[in-house]
Amino acid sequence: MLVLDSDKIAELIENLDKEILQIKNEAMKLAWHMRGSLSYNEALALSFHERDLIAKMVKENFETTKKTGLPYF
Repeated sequence: MLVLDSDKIAELIENLDKEILQIKNEAMKLAWHMRGSLSYNEALALSFHERDLIAKMVKENFETTKKTGLPYF
């Protein structure tokens, strides 16, 4: 059985809160970049690996757009 003192529990909760905010931030960015083809709720339901793959695709597309001079926003 795992036993933690109150300081360790507070630290664990703080770290989990930070992770939650990071996931929400990533989901919001993905939903915005996908321009409605992926909703915020759908982005939240993605696994870490799925979010990572889409984020890499967004970055690649942004770089391509920058190089070609086409409008992005």
